[in-house]
Amino acid sequence: MDRVPGPALVLAAAVSVQSGAALAVRIFPQAGPVGAVWLRLVISALLMLVVARPAVRTARPGAVWAAVGFGAVLAAMNTAFYLAIDRIPLGVAVTVEFIGPLAVAVGGSRRRLDLLWVLLAAAGVVLLTGADRAGGHQGHPLDPAGLALAAAAGACWSGYILLSQRVGRHFPGPTGLTLALAVGAVALAPAALTLRPAGLGNAGVIGIGAAVAVLSSAVPYSLELAALRRMHAATFGVLLSLDPAVAALSGWAVLGQRLRWSEWVALGCVVAASAAASLTARRRTPPAGPAAEPPELAVATASDPGPGGAT
Repeated sequence: MDRVPGPALVLAAAVSVQSGAALAVRIFPQAGPVGAVWLRLVISALLMLVVARPAVRTARPGAVWAAVGFGAVLAAMNTAFYLAIDRIPLGVAVTVEFIGPLAVAVGGSRRRLDLLWVLLAAAGVVLLTGADRAGGHQGHPLDPAGLALAAAAGACWSGYILLSQRVGRHFPGPTGLTLALAVGAVALAPAALTLRPAGLGNAGVIGIGAAVAVLSSAVPYSLELAALRRMHAATFGVLLSLDPAVAALSGWAVLGQRLRWSEWVALGCVVAASAAASLTARRRTPPAGPAAEPPELAVATASDPGPGGAT
């Protein structure tokens, strides 16, 4: 992996995350969106427990509660995202969701240039809602509930970014993430086991759930950590901003979802706004080594890939 360029690692991680999300849609009829999230969290937590072997006994109570909150937000974020992609195309969902980390990246800024990126992203969302009124995806209106759920996932992603920074200060390595995954799995268990208990016992469903866990968590987590050690954080953020486009391509390749021209333009607006926000971030950092802090937009995947980028 040391011989692979950092940008190639980030793009490979994005493809892995979005392929995992597209694959998860295939088990929705049997397990449901909540069940698919639960399988992903359970299997990811087990993998991390085996591989990372987190040191929990020495953790302070305040640190543990921070990890609990992190896990609750992680579960809510992924649940909202999977419920969204059950109703609207994957590329559209990730485009709307990406407003969350963008808001964190430019939040509190007083520069007019940052306001421009917010307006550009807002224009993209307006285009999506306009496409809804004009006929939506493939001639059918975009589900308003799906758009609202994608926006909720974006809001949770914002909280996830802020909590990941706090948990990262309390726990070494992937310990905080491992605890969060376990908390999320426990929190979602009652709903998952009540809604579609029969589907969760299917061997095929469990196999796809394991693939989703590897593609959406284990693989991109490893790739992005390797990339962050040798890249500028701003460059990482720009590449991360391509997630909506990668999601649209994954939705087309795996699920046969095609976007209208207006949806592609909306996607382009959000990608451009996110990339520009990363490039003009107030805090410039050197290449993000083990002790470096990436900017807010990049933090979305510095601890764990989100639901659709950051899923």
